[in-house]
Amino acid sequence: MNVAIIAAAGQGTRMGGSRAKQFLELAGTPIIIHTLRSFERCEAIQEIILVLPAQDTSGFLAIAEKHRLRKVSKIVPGGTTRAESVLRGLLVVRPATAEIIAVHDGVRPFVTADEITRTVEAAEVNEAAILVAPVTDTIKEVSNGMVAKTLPRTALRRALTPQCFRFKLLRRAYEQVDVLNPELTDESSLIERLGVKVTIVEGSSRNIKITGPEDLALGEVLLREVSNQ
Repeated sequence: MNVAIIAAAGQGTRMGGSRAKQFLELAGTPIIIHTLRSFERCEAIQEIILVLPAQDTSGFLAIAEKHRLRKVSKIVPGGTTRAESVLRGLLVVRPATAEIIAVHDGVRPFVTADEITRTVEAAEVNEAAILVAPVTDTIKEVSNGMVAKTLPRTALRRALTPQCFRFKLLRRAYEQVDVLNPELTDESSLIERLGVKVTIVEGSSRNIKITGPEDLALGEVLLREVSNQ
């Protein structure tokens, strides 16, 4: 069984306001519902575990049922860091049936079922795979306030989600790190520490992470474009 862990336990302080960003609305529907729908539509995923702020876990299964999100099986309270939140989701996965774990940011609502499927399939073959997108800006390496060198864009990618791994590999990676370390911002870096190669799957730049008000405005534009296709 392939399981998606949706990490949506952040408080969204960069967005401002009193509501966590995953519950802000795009076209009248919370961002987290848009995200969950992508995984609901994806045949490569059989179960969804959702990690939310502790105060928002109560009653969310009923909300999921209202939106016909039948794959959502468990709602887990998050931790103080992203890594701790993902680990809490991982700890409720059933080891006997788990195959690929797909970890995804709850505020990336524009991931497609095709992107999820291709990343899951790559992990089935290679143990570990992440979705990426090209870097379009010129990137400078700096030192002491000066440019040290310009990095070639052809060798660079932006890490997106989902990031997909064999269950036992991801569990082993989490057993060897301090999940309270706020610098652990993605699962790929944990796998890389084990010396395991991580395969890349090319994704779309539309798979944005909504972190600030400007992303929310862009999200409305992207959603209208999708609706008109």
